[in-house]
Amino acid sequence: MTLAPQWNASAASKGEEIVAFAKKYTGVPYVFGGTSPSGFDCSGFLYYVYGKFGIDLPRTSAEQYKVGNAVSKSDLLPGDIVLFENTYKPGISHSGIYIGNNSFISAENSGIKVSSLSNSYWGPKFVKGKRVVEQPIEGSLFKDLPDNHPAFQAIKLLNQQDVIKGYNDQSYRPDNQVTRGQAAAIINRVLEYSSTGTNSFNDVGNSNAFAGDISAIEHAGIIKGYTDGSFRPYEPMTRAQMAVILDRAFDLSSKTQVSTASSNVYNDIPVSYWASEAINSLYHLDKTTLYQTSKFRAIDESTRAEFAAAIYNVK
Repeated sequence: MTLAPQWNASAASKGEEIVAFAKKYTGVPYVFGGTSPSGFDCSGFLYYVYGKFGIDLPRTSAEQYKVGNAVSKSDLLPGDIVLFENTYKPGISHSGIYIGNNSFISAENSGIKVSSLSNSYWGPKFVKGKRVVEQPIEGSLFKDLPDNHPAFQAIKLLNQQDVIKGYNDQSYRPDNQVTRGQAAAIINRVLEYSSTGTNSFNDVGNSNAFAGDISAIEHAGIIKGYTDGSFRPYEPMTRAQMAVILDRAFDLSSKTQVSTASSNVYNDIPVSYWASEAINSLYHLDKTTLYQTSKFRAIDESTRAEFAAAIYNVK
């Protein structure tokens, strides 16, 4: 099998996704030779679960022991394989999925269940872990943001200024989408506009976490709603929308030393494109290299790293 590279922001939480998927089958009965939700044996369970994530594992525990990169018990991360010996036969004879907190999920005689690596049965039989999914590398700022990430300095500065924040698990999730509500909050942390106390959108109640920021930047004319009266705070924002919104907020063209109205910086953005001037401004203002590319990918959804870099470039 081909293993993925050690770090990739878009897959930094793949192990957690695998764990969440595996837990859905808690209680499914044990069936020797079983590889389906009607019944699993231990290796059949891993074969099925990892297969749903495009990871083609061998069918038996002994063969699963031969793939991936070895991981000690102290270095296990959610989504790693854990392997045991001398259960129903000598040698490697049981496999499971590490879920965190010194626990794993596997197909035992009583069915799919969670057990501790420290209990009196499994503890002595543990051999090692194997890593077959991409896992985050610990960074000095966030655990899934390596110091050599092109947006690192942007994220670090904006985090110090309380403009952007990470998650409770010490991750930043740089490749997650930026939603319209998140964009409103980030922009308003920079501009510090006062909320009007109300907003005109039918899907943004006063209890919404972004209500105040949405109200403030709506009043400033930075982000507008849709014709049906909605704002859609949890809808992802495209890269073109990001460029235009930042242009309204920070007047990008006034910050560049060249005219962007007639330039053709990206080969996928013609001069006639509705957002071309704002997009070209991002290129000329870029200090991170994230926007020094041949294509802009205007309709792709903007990520947390890309949005942070853009804010850093223009504020």
